[in-house]
Amino acid sequence: MSAVALSPLRLWVVAARPRTLPAAVSPVLVGTALAGYEDVFHSARFLCALIGSIFIQIGTNLANDYSDARRGADTEDRLGPVRVTAGGLMPPRRVLIGTWVAFGIAVAAGMYLVAVAGWQLLLVGAASIAAGVLYTGGPRPYGYEGLGELFVFLFFGIVAVAGSYYVQTERLRWEAFALAVPIGLLAAAILVVNNIRDIDTDRRAGKRTLAVRLGRLRARRLYAAMIAVAFVSPVVIAAAGGLTWFILFPLLALPLAVPLVRAVGTHTDGPSLNAALGGTGKLLAAYSILLAVGILMST
Repeated sequence: MSAVALSPLRLWVVAARPRTLPAAVSPVLVGTALAGYEDVFHSARFLCALIGSIFIQIGTNLANDYSDARRGADTEDRLGPVRVTAGGLMPPRRVLIGTWVAFGIAVAAGMYLVAVAGWQLLLVGAASIAAGVLYTGGPRPYGYEGLGELFVFLFFGIVAVAGSYYVQTERLRWEAFALAVPIGLLAAAILVVNNIRDIDTDRRAGKRTLAVRLGRLRARRLYAAMIAVAFVSPVVIAAAGGLTWFILFPLLALPLAVPLVRAVGTHTDGPSLNAALGGTGKLLAAYSILLAVGILMST
């Protein structure tokens, strides 16, 4: 891949890493669906929550691209798709500017939500952006210490689902946190695949991701366990009296999950794991849509 072969728009699309964007869209759909279960829906709030979540994800991806290149973590022998900074497709300063533009759009959307739903969302937004920047940036990036999956689970699961519900209703209920668990697990599973793929190059670069810390075998088992718990979660929530059995709709996505677990558990080559990463994003999208439909049908 070269800068000559790609238009500027295509370069920005590559840098934004569209395969990861289901992690930004899915929690907003689920949290908003739970509000819809209560016959509450504010279209402008939904749109701003969606824009904010997507551009926090894009800003995080761009910040990661920039910081990894500066630290020498993205080398030529990595198995994943080319990174625009390390690959010389964009000047570092342009990627950095794009990072802050993306976060700026997220802030603009978030300020509307703060105005209509409360100052508490200002803290949530600030923490989310800080988590995105410090993933691979700052003096001690937590992504280099094996904490990336935990932060993805928290911010693209618990915070995003409960927050999306809160901006609609301005209150919280236990189901919002329970429904956030499978969404957060599947979002974090995307990162697990990414880190399993890059385990050798990350180890050489001194990037101690969770996969590097656990080793390939245990990281594969972790991925399988996260997928399994995600599919068990709706059963537990329904059995506990949260919503109705319609929230078992995500089980229809199980045929998508089985080959992914098999692929991550057996393959080590870049193309196969890149496909599994994209497939995990699609699984998250399908799961969240089915869950949102099941929640709305519970009314």
